[in-house]
Amino acid sequence: MRRLMGGCLAMLMLFPVLARAEFTEGRQYMQVPFPTPVETGNKVEVREIFWYGCSHCYVLEPGLMRWLKKLPANAQFVRTPATAAPHWAIHAQAYYTFEALGAMEKLHGAFFKAAQEQPDALNDEKGIADFVARYGIDRKKFTEAFNSFGVRLKLEKAKQVNQDLNINSVPTLVVDGKYLTSAAMAGGEEAMFKLLDQLISKAAKERKTKAAKP
Repeated sequence: MRRLMGGCLAMLMLFPVLARAEFTEGRQYMQVPFPTPVETGNKVEVREIFWYGCSHCYVLEPGLMRWLKKLPANAQFVRTPATAAPHWAIHAQAYYTFEALGAMEKLHGAFFKAAQEQPDALNDEKGIADFVARYGIDRKKFTEAFNSFGVRLKLEKAKQVNQDLNINSVPTLVVDGKYLTSAAMAGGEEAMFKLLDQLISKAAKERKTKAAKP
């Protein structure tokens, strides 16, 4: 009995170590060879790379929204649309157009859903214009925003981010511009959110260490 209790105690003492070692660099996540600049200042950046036409991105969205409600105060979430293929880039341009029109809340979720249900109808400017018109967005204003310098500039920036991070599959999550993971890499959606929590903590500690150096 003493040996059994001693063994149980040893396992209990070992459990936190095992929990901390649950995720391994090179397996459940990877360090980006050349870290990308962050947009979040003093806060740890959590960036999602997504595509409206991606079924995995669509399935992830509800869980991601729930997880973001518990995002620590020292972290900030940003989205970047994927641009790896021409039809991905059209959707990226649509994303920044929704933003420019101040209609992200109205259109983001609806467009996400529509892109799953009728993907062939939303792969060009006319199809997207038809879609937003159903939500009360003036076609002329949409066209002007879609082809505006500001939207095109953001699209080019997104392309650069995608290129720097070597994005070829989505959804992908990147913490502070240097730690990259996905649900597939982490072993599922729930595991990925736990990993993101750990990577945020890791990145925050690294920021403190860097700031403390003379």
